Amino acid sequence: MGNHQHIVYMLRCKDNTIYTGYTNDLKHRLQMHEQGKGAKYTRGRGPFDLLHLETFETKGEAMSRERAIKQLSRREKLQLIQEGSGVNANSKEF
Repeated sequence: MGNHQHIVYMLRCKDNTIYTGYTNDLKHRLQMHEQGKGAKYTRGRGPFDLLHLETFETKGEAMSRERAIKQLSRREKLQLIQEGSGVNANSKEF
């Protein structure tokens, strides 16, 4: 995975909540979450499972998609993950 793609991703936290975020360097961002230096919401909620990601050509497209996903209910987010829209990632290869 290249370092400067625009990526929207969803993580499952250890408390079974779902976090949605944006990055242009997924590997680094996941490391930051695991170290407790990522988003305020994810601090103390690790370890994490990467459930879903989508890549975009522009930051604007990715940010719009992130906002749209954050507006979804938990049920709708789980449905999105299950349907595999975008690239579904159940491994930590990133």
